[in-house]
Amino acid sequence: MNPQIEDILPLSPTQQGLLFHTLYDENKSAAYVVQFTFDLTGPLDAAALKAAAEALVQRHANLRARFLHHTAEPVQIIVRQITLPWQDIDLRDLTPQEREAELMRWLQEDRVRPFEPAQAPLLRFALIQLAPQRARLVFTSHHILLDGWSMPIFLNELFVLYRTRGDDSALAPPVPYRNYLGWLKHQDRDKSLSAWKESLSGLAEPTLLTADQIEKSGRQEILACSLSQELTQSLGGRARQHGLTLNTLLQGAWGLLLGRLTGREDVVFGITVSGRPPELPGVERMVGLFINTVPLRLRFQLLEPVAQAMVRLQDEQSAMAAHQHLGLSEIQRLAGFPALFDTLFVFENYPVDANARGLAHDPLQVSRASGHGGDKTHYPLSVVAIPGTQLQLRVGYRPDLWDRAAVEQLVARLQQVLHAIAADPSQPIGG
Repeated sequence: MNPQIEDILPLSPTQQGLLFHTLYDENKSAAYVVQFTFDLTGPLDAAALKAAAEALVQRHANLRARFLHHTAEPVQIIVRQITLPWQDIDLRDLTPQEREAELMRWLQEDRVRPFEPAQAPLLRFALIQLAPQRARLVFTSHHILLDGWSMPIFLNELFVLYRTRGDDSALAPPVPYRNYLGWLKHQDRDKSLSAWKESLSGLAEPTLLTADQIEKSGRQEILACSLSQELTQSLGGRARQHGLTLNTLLQGAWGLLLGRLTGREDVVFGITVSGRPPELPGVERMVGLFINTVPLRLRFQLLEPVAQAMVRLQDEQSAMAAHQHLGLSEIQRLAGFPALFDTLFVFENYPVDANARGLAHDPLQVSRASGHGGDKTHYPLSVVAIPGTQLQLRVGYRPDLWDRAAVEQLVARLQQVLHAIAADPSQPIGG
């Protein structure tokens, strides 16, 4: 093996899909660029922060991967050593208005600058000095490297390494992503195929809200709104009352709305699952791409109570949990359709709070400033629900297929469904 190559690994099903779309979809070059920004307040050692980032990328081998598709099977090649892409930018001499304008211009330019999958690493850092004891750290990567669930782990380790000047002895030994790829290889594929075939049996047709998807477009716009604190609390209470997760309740609400929009009582849409198998040792500490998109099927009758349909949905989802690692393309072939759905529902509930970092006694305080790109998909319409004191909804849509007024109406109808469930989940669905 080439001494510059540390390892050669297969891709997870989600990585394969992202690589395919990156390479072959028109105008998608920046569609899977994910940018996270963090505000840093207090005394900062810029050299130590860069050293920590270098140590972090060295610590997690899969962050040094490059991806090749011109082999019999796509592979990720782990490069032994990389030069960390790092920019130091100083905006401290600008006026507040100039500084803000330049910061926004640079961030926008960065988030549309694509990565070349065959060139490692598919990540970059920038440290932007804004004022005395105030800076912004920008971490940008291709989505094929890691998911949102990995970011709290990533950020925590970065600042442990910062405080120890790159000495990772204060951290538990890393659990390599290759362990997860090995776990995938040893799963009973036939058993999972059989489970999905049974789950989708009798499905008459796909659930598609958009008939014409011939034109390829990487453009996506976002419509964001927040539910009231009262409605958010009421939905949480109704979920607990019936032994449901809030995720199931929201999935059910979206499925019922799809049923209304399509005139069916048997609908399918995509969901994103965390993909971290609990039986895999150390999976909660792994950094990488685990999420997967799989179909969710909701069958209901107009006369049955809403809560009854949702309890059944949750039971069916629990039964399929062990099979959610299978690739979507394989699942869709089982159903006999080239595509099962054109809408995606995501419940963004990361296991650790990613919005704040730093202990009270730490001189440097770290807080999440923004994130862009992680919720963009190639689907015409996606709904991302972000829990909190006020539940947030971020609806991504392709403007070549949906106009904003239609999306606003759709969101208003979804909120009507949620209000009805909060008011009385025992009422019949047809009501």
